[in-house]
Amino acid sequence: MTLTLTKTADQYLVKQAVTWEQFKALQSAFAEIGGVRLNYCEGVVEIVGIGLLHEMVSTLLGALLNYYFLVKRIRFTGTGAYTQTIEPKLEFQADLSFAFGDNPELTDLCIEIVVTSGSVKKLRKYQLRNIPEVWFWQDGKIRIYRLQDGEYAQVEASGWLSDLDIAHLEQCLLMESHLEAMLAFQERYK
Repeated sequence: MTLTLTKTADQYLVKQAVTWEQFKALQSAFAEIGGVRLNYCEGVVEIVGIGLLHEMVSTLLGALLNYYFLVKRIRFTGTGAYTQTIEPKLEFQADLSFAFGDNPELTDLCIEIVVTSGSVKKLRKYQLRNIPEVWFWQDGKIRIYRLQDGEYAQVEASGWLSDLDIAHLEQCLLMESHLEAMLAFQERYK
């Protein structure tokens, strides 16, 4: 069965012209509220509600990629949604992030699961952190962006995972059963 992609409304708010100090105060006010993520980039605050579909896709995508790394013997560190900061201009959390090689502090790939809203404007925060590759999963599709000469360009395949079948990965992510998705993915990458 295929997962039904139902978008929920009113889970995304953007506010312009916010100082770093205002952001930190707002962040403090939201500290006790679960299911909400605040991002800050050069005066813009995003308040994002994290819902069930978001978490289902994020969890499954992480599991599939971890399996792929194991089968392909790719040295990696999954750094999850840790907070990436450049004070006083940037603070955000990707939904998934990975470092390849031996230094977990050098993020190589960030992934955003976009359910309620999103655009390539979000790439600016990754550009400031010099993240080589960013993926956006939205409406069942994965778009891949590579940093080239300081700017992001959309590409067809991952520079880190060049033999990963993105179309197959997308199909697996749309399967209603995580078990079926993992079995289908495993069948492709034995």
